[in-house]
Amino acid sequence: MPSIEDELFPSTPGKFKIDRSNRQLNRCFASTSTMFLWALFLIALTASYLSFQSFVDSGSRYLTASWGGIQWEKQVRTSAQIHRSGGISVLVTGATGFVGSHVSLALRKRGDGVVGLDNFNNYYDPSLKRARMSLLSSRGIFVVEGDLNDAKLLSKLFDVVAFTHVMHLAAQAGVRYALENPQSYVHSNIAGLVNLLETCKAANPQPAIVWASSSSVYGLNEKAPFSESDRTDQPASLYAATKKAGEEITHTYNHIYGLAITGLRFFTVYGPWGRPDMAYFSFTRNILQGKPITIYRGKNRVDLARDFTFIDDIVKGCLGSLDSSGKSTGSGGKKRGAAPYRIFNLGNTSPVTVPILVDILEKHLKVKAKRNFVEMPGNGDVPFTHANISSARREFGYKPTTDLETGLKKFVRWYLSYYGYNTKAKLEQ
Repeated sequence: MPSIEDELFPSTPGKFKIDRSNRQLNRCFASTSTMFLWALFLIALTASYLSFQSFVDSGSRYLTASWGGIQWEKQVRTSAQIHRSGGISVLVTGATGFVGSHVSLALRKRGDGVVGLDNFNNYYDPSLKRARMSLLSSRGIFVVEGDLNDAKLLSKLFDVVAFTHVMHLAAQAGVRYALENPQSYVHSNIAGLVNLLETCKAANPQPAIVWASSSSVYGLNEKAPFSESDRTDQPASLYAATKKAGEEITHTYNHIYGLAITGLRFFTVYGPWGRPDMAYFSFTRNILQGKPITIYRGKNRVDLARDFTFIDDIVKGCLGSLDSSGKSTGSGGKKRGAAPYRIFNLGNTSPVTVPILVDILEKHLKVKAKRNFVEMPGNGDVPFTHANISSARREFGYKPTTDLETGLKKFVRWYLSYYGYNTKAKLEQ
């Protein structure tokens, strides 16, 4: 096989006379040229590989991203489709949460378009949220996994669907957890809210917004029942403070950008698929496991009381608020006229003390509780709540119909079924 030297220099005798020194130089030149060619080849090969790898990585990221892509957009559009005359298309944030999942199901049941958004954080066991998501999925509701602070995601959702309404229920909940992780409340309840409002103000058309404030904004108010006109400038917890801030922020966006906004002050919501951090939920778990429960008392051994509101009644209030919300008046972030701004209490109007709540649980669980009474610590809790719901009743016919006895019976039935409470071991997992 001819060498590189033979390829470069003819070997026919008599035609060329190459002395030895020149041949050494030529060998060196040939060797250098060979190395140079190989180097070019390797560089080209490496560049091609890196380019291909970048393409593969990009494609992989595209295929495995939690949102985006043709299939994702199709799922969003399908979920947002309206199936009734005069229906609405709603983006529900916090869709796999307690209230969010119930509201989403109710909207879908009556034929409205629903797209969910949730970040599945671990404030409580995310498996409960995943179970709720499975329930939503079985009803044709698509839940996007993402964070409220992801501006690109929110913008993309509004690019894909012209939502008529937003039901904003995503929030960092809980009064006591703020002592451990205050930043999470600012991140979700303030920064996340502002990011959502920014997206809504820029949307064309702008959606009407209904969002979850809280009865906690009444703070240290001692006037009962609590009315929307009462003072709310004395919050007793960081959670309450972020919800109060949310009310001020939403008022600003309504005033400047013409967003139609309704805030709902929920009063101690309970029921099936509830939040495990709520007292009635943890009481049930501990009673069944034979563990003592801690019952707080106020000053002078006064029992704490709450305006417990069953989830079905809260859902009716949420849907009534959406249906009566009015329309935003802005376009592309510019206000063109005054838009509705409203705040309503959604409660049951019948406060019940915590010991009576435990009595009812004992009755339906058929197990006696081991009660441990302690004085209420200074952790942000308030002695009592009591809702005046006359405004909501007048505006959209809100009327709670479920008393605590009936509501807890339904909750206990769900709890025993969901956790399969024939074995304590499952609950202890």
